[in-house]
Amino acid sequence: MTAPKNVNALQKSETNKDPILIKPDLKGDWLNFFLLILLYTMQGMPLGLSSAVPILLQSNKNVTYRDQALFSLVGWPFSLKILWAPLVDALYIQKIGRRKSWLIPVQFLMGACFLYMSKNIDDWLPETGKPNIVKLVYVFFIAKILAATQDIAVDGWALTMLKKNNVGYASTCQSSGQTIGIMISSVMSVLFTSENFSNKYLRLTPSTGGIVSMRSLFFVWGILFMLITTLIALFKKEKDNRLEDDHVKLNIFHNYLLLWDILKLPSVRIMALILLTAKIGFAATDSVSILKLIDAGVSKDSIMVIHTAMFAIKIILPLVVAKYTSGPKPLSIYLNATPIRLLWNVTFVILIYYTPTLIKRHGVIDVPIYYYIILVFILAIHDILSNIMAVATSAFFSRICDYRFGGTYMTLLNTLTNIGGAWSFSVAIAMIDLLTFKECSLDSKNNCSTSNLQNTCTANGGDCNVLMNGYYIEVALCTIIGILWYNIFRGVLQNLQTKDYTHWLVNIKKPVKKNDKNIYSISVN
Repeated sequence: MTAPKNVNALQKSETNKDPILIKPDLKGDWLNFFLLILLYTMQGMPLGLSSAVPILLQSNKNVTYRDQALFSLVGWPFSLKILWAPLVDALYIQKIGRRKSWLIPVQFLMGACFLYMSKNIDDWLPETGKPNIVKLVYVFFIAKILAATQDIAVDGWALTMLKKNNVGYASTCQSSGQTIGIMISSVMSVLFTSENFSNKYLRLTPSTGGIVSMRSLFFVWGILFMLITTLIALFKKEKDNRLEDDHVKLNIFHNYLLLWDILKLPSVRIMALILLTAKIGFAATDSVSILKLIDAGVSKDSIMVIHTAMFAIKIILPLVVAKYTSGPKPLSIYLNATPIRLLWNVTFVILIYYTPTLIKRHGVIDVPIYYYIILVFILAIHDILSNIMAVATSAFFSRICDYRFGGTYMTLLNTLTNIGGAWSFSVAIAMIDLLTFKECSLDSKNNCSTSNLQNTCTANGGDCNVLMNGYYIEVALCTIIGILWYNIFRGVLQNLQTKDYTHWLVNIKKPVKKNDKNIYSISVN
């Protein structure tokens, strides 16, 4: 590959366009701002459902942590989307629009997927009995592939839909929109379908079942997806980027080549290592804590009510911190929050250790008000810290991405982030049973390590007593690794965010011949 002859001229030109140098101003961009929030809300719907299913499974009492680890695989499409992101960037119908060419059909398919799930969800996820984990994994994996594809299109569109000086607000739209979608889908699927919650808070006269069924929820969501997508297809016009002087169109091969060239950028390689390891310190706390609270006796309805209150924080917080994350150094906020969040791991250990004692009276679960206050406080601080870090990271991505290849570039960075979370969370869940040591109260040789051994112990009138809870071991290991990570990469991150915008650009050489519109030389300095 050939480097451009006038690299300095290119860098000078791009420096003048550096959005960091222009003060953000949403005047004239408010409609685009709210449209992005709507699109990210739609994206958040399948994300919320996949986050609610583990809670429903754990409350079922017929699943193991191995089952939970299997279902956690549905989170991987967001980590694998980089495999088809170059296709989304390269293949489109110009008359429809570069991003709408993918957004419209994918959202129609998401609506169709919801309609299909509405016919089968009661069989796959029954109130009682063994859930069909394999089929749940299949269908949610497909739904997450569609959501991941929509994410590629929306992330790329956000970089051109908003004015260049406002791209820092794309992370605000993403965080707030996804949170709204997650809240709507998870709250409705857990609380509104719960008979106990509906009779206690939503009905005047007790009745069977929730106020809505899972079947009806999926059906309504499917119809809404198709209706909203139709309106966007008809009334939202996409900007024709061919009119820009630095517009670049690459074919499929060059898009994949572009992906490799982005990865060859020295700063991106360093950033990749950081993103792939950044969530190890919080893996045990983030992926297992809620499941452990349910095991300890806190009801899924109570957990979801508290989560609902937390959603208000998640929606409002990005709007509040946007003033700081849209500035030139969003990673400073990330670094300030990291040690506090690592320290907060200890509070979860203390809470879960004492939960059985605090919520039981004479062997009967009776959760006192003060326990809920403590739980809300701990979860609120955790959610505030994690959301600040997520918004800061996304804002940094929006600033460094080469908007000419927004879909591929942004997806690569988000994919690295998602892989870092997916592998660490899946490993954390899967290791819980391996690190937990049990013993049957009637037979010291029975370690209750399998369902058969547990059933044997119970059938003989014994109990499987926990000698060492793997959760505590995991939190300790993750926290130690997190502290080491912070000390190693703190200075590196501070240095990366001070680099000039041109430092992240992939240099291209436009063709001399007019007929060679799809042929470009791509090079990295």
